[in-house]
Amino acid sequence: MTKSVLITDDEPNLLLSLKFLMKESGFDDVRTASDGEATLNEVVKQAPDLLLLDIDIPKRNGYDVCQTVRALPHCKDMKIVMLSAKDRQTEREKGLALGADDYITKPFSIDTLANAVKAVMGDPG
Repeated sequence: MTKSVLITDDEPNLLLSLKFLMKESGFDDVRTASDGEATLNEVVKQAPDLLLLDIDIPKRNGYDVCQTVRALPHCKDMKIVMLSAKDRQTEREKGLALGADDYITKPFSIDTLANAVKAVMGDPG
């Protein structure tokens, strides 16, 4: 079964690294977006299994995107992992309250992200 991921971040180098990591983690379909509106367009076209979502992005921030996506019926099973340089507990709680499955603070290690993805996707090990 094909696993898909949509990665949203406005930093091209991070997008490239995350794309490589997700392919290495077994995702067959890896798409990217650099702003909130592009993310919503991609999700409406075809909802991914996983959305890696930066908070500080142009044209609708990650919180708004998360809340909007969670309101879409065809996205109820999609997993969302928010990525942010904002490390205050209130920021994390806001992301989780809006529907994120996990919240990871930048900078993060490859292992931290890979383990979070495995946890939310239900992959053993």
